Amino acid sequence: MHDLFTEIWSSVRRNKLRTILTGLAVSWGIFIIILLLGAGNGLMNAFMKQSHDFATNTMELYGGLTTKPYDGLQQGRWVPLTEQDVKILQGPLFSDHIDEVSASVADGNNKLIEGTRTYTVTLYGVYPANKDMNGEKILAGRYINENDLNERRKVAVISDVQAEDLMGGRDNYKAILGRAITVDDQVFTVVGVRRSDRQWRDTRIHVPFSTYKLIFAYDDLVNKITFTFHGLRTQKENEAFEKRVRAVLNRAHRAAPDDEGALYVWNRFTQNMQMNRGTDILTKALWVVGIFTLLGGIVGVSNIMLITVKERTHEFGIRKAIGAKPKDITKLILAESITITALFGIFGMLLGLGACEVMNATIGSTSMDIFGESVKLLDNPRVGWGVAIEATIVLIVAGTIAGLSPATKAAKVRPIEALREGKG
Repeated sequence: MHDLFTEIWSSVRRNKLRTILTGLAVSWGIFIIILLLGAGNGLMNAFMKQSHDFATNTMELYGGLTTKPYDGLQQGRWVPLTEQDVKILQGPLFSDHIDEVSASVADGNNKLIEGTRTYTVTLYGVYPANKDMNGEKILAGRYINENDLNERRKVAVISDVQAEDLMGGRDNYKAILGRAITVDDQVFTVVGVRRSDRQWRDTRIHVPFSTYKLIFAYDDLVNKITFTFHGLRTQKENEAFEKRVRAVLNRAHRAAPDDEGALYVWNRFTQNMQMNRGTDILTKALWVVGIFTLLGGIVGVSNIMLITVKERTHEFGIRKAIGAKPKDITKLILAESITITALFGIFGMLLGLGACEVMNATIGSTSMDIFGESVKLLDNPRVGWGVAIEATIVLIVAGTIAGLSPATKAAKVRPIEALREGKG
């Protein structure tokens, strides 16, 4: 083994510049793969972080217009959601999958009066479960609870923007807790401040669902029903359950069981599955780009080994003339190819991991302010050692394959022709 590495080192020394340039092409290939994978991971992590507060195992239901006649009624009829629909979903018919059910109601046209100022707001009647289902983050105080709902308390959870407006632009949210606000001549006590979605004009003030119904006599209509579920793991299972929910509620409203227009279903779980498929496609695309970059280095390794074989044809002829076997020549060429690929591949891998750390310390720690929200472009843009080692192993295998053709050519050198070529 020592003699083998001595010969490899001797060959490399004779072709220093060529070997270094070829090796750098290999290093560049593995470096690009790791850098791209790191950037891709950072992009996906940042995207996931923006949506991680929401419960992914939820479905939202909205009323719609019928698209076909049914039970003696014409198409184009509005189908509203009601509290009876909430009770159906909470009942034994769907207990095999549904956990919690929440509803919300609003009309979007309320006035908050503060001194001489008037703000347009939306009173939003909600259940306590709305907090976790929709990822409401409480910045001060608390959210609507069961006691608020059962006792029909006149309490409110306002947004951070509304709190700042009421406090003259200050953000000491705790100072506003317990304060009375007047909305449409109704007085509510502020019990919490939530983070608003500043990417759109979020004017909602959350109050107990029962309180909203009592004050505004909103009949039994609701704007949206949300529920969490369990036991639906595949796309097929989710689609089957959605059809089942639609069929039951459509019949309750005298609409065709398969009329998708009468009831709109938005499933966060299947949306998350589609997003995961998208991230898988992105990862594969990054691998493809990196591998094609790597191929340039591998072709370089193959070319340099072919040149080495040509230059050492006379030497190989002498070796075979004094008893060297073809497998010995093959082993020598393959060993040189693998050594160059492995050494420069590991060098490129370490550079790539280092670049990911630099990217994390710079871009990864930088946030952009988008509509008042602090958003990271990349979050933890790193690649694990496992993935980096796998990429390097792929590189070494490719380097071995790249050396096969030159090694085979060297093994076929005929001593007499090689010695004659050396004399010429």
